[in-house]
Formats: sequence, C-alpha cells, structure tokens
Amino acid sequence: MYKHIIFDLDGTILNTLEDLASATNWVCARHGWPVHEVEEFKYFVGNGAPKLLSRVVPDGVELTDELHRQLLEEFTQRYNAHKEDKTTIYAGMPQTLKRLKEAGKTLAVLSNKPHGAAWPVVERYYPGIFDAVQGAVDNLPVKPDPTLLYKLMGELGAAAGDTLFVGDSNVDIRTAKNGGLTGCGVLWGFRTRAELEAEGADLIAETPAELAELILG
Repeated sequence: MYKHIIFDLDGTILNTLEDLASATNWVCARHGWPVHEVEEFKYFVGNGAPKLLSRVVPDGVELTDELHRQLLEEFTQRYNAHKEDKTTIYAGMPQTLKRLKEAGKTLAVLSNKPHGAAWPVVERYYPGIFDAVQGAVDNLPVKPDPTLLYKLMGELGAAAGDTLFVGDSNVDIRTAKNGGLTGCGVLWGFRTRAELEAEGADLIAETPAELAELILG
C-alpha cells in the first residue's frame, strides 16, 4: 500500500489554466505577437515556464537567450501578480486530501512551476495539508527528469515501492516511470485519457473521490 502520495500541481490539485494563459498572452501582446485561446494552453503547459514561453514565440522570431530571459522575467512578474485571479480548486479535491491525510498518508507536491511560486500557491489553497512542496529550481532539470522527484522523496523518507505519483499529463506519467514509481493519471485536468493510456499510466482516476478509493481501497 502507498504511504506517500506525490501530486502534480497545475491540472491536478489546482485549475490554474486561465491565469497561466492570461499571463502568457499578456507577454505575447507586449511583443505584438498573436494571443491564444485558453484551451490551447492545455498543451502548452506542463514542462515549466521556459518551455511554455518558447511554445508561443511565432515562427520567424529568433528565440535568443536574451529574448528568452526577457520573456521569462515578464511572465514571472505578471503571473506572480495575477496568479490567483481565476485559479480554482477542483471539486472534491479538498475532501480527498483530507481522507488521505486522516488515513496517515504523507502528501507532497512536485511541480515544474518555479519553487518560489509553487509553495505560496499551494499553501494559499491548501493550508497545512501538504508535508512538502518542490518546484523548479535553477540549474536542476525539471519533470519528467526524476532529479527533483528524488530530492523530494529524500525529504519525505519515501521509497519507490511505497510512493504513488499522481498527475494529469504524459509528463507526469513519464516522471513516475523515470523515478521507478507507480503513476496514476487523472481526468479532471488538462489532458485526455488517451494521452495518459498511451504514456502507460498504471492507474487512472476519473474523479478525486475515485482517486481516494484507488489509494485507500
């Protein structure tokens, strides 16, 4: 049975899509580039802000290191100022986390969101629920590389055999596999069942309540 449950953030415990889209489109507009529909961001996000921004640079624009740094700075400032404008908790998630915590599970978050932004937003919506939160840090690779996963597991005292990784995208399932963990995909986030199955998800939950049942039996 799983003792430790590690969750993805965006699209798994919080619906952050509109705020991420808004900040990115704000950057695009500043540079005179086309903006994008919110739904498109379901496939732009997942690999961290640097990759997100590279995906919205129009064809014909050279993404130099200097431009990339500028875009990231603009995005970070805008997102940090507006990251809670439209972000919401997924229905049923607070109850599921409460059940897991009352059952003695260790709960943690691993996100490709910068660490300085990940901790505050998790604590804002789920105060005192998670035992640890790990976001992206400079000079270390992000998901699906398992480096930060191993760092987080070390803090928790977690072993691969008793840890479940829960997320909504192929990036999350790949992260679980790269770390030797069981990977559970969820269907209330940004991606589809087909994507999760194609990536080889070990488990799939349609709702937070179903996720609790999968974990607790």
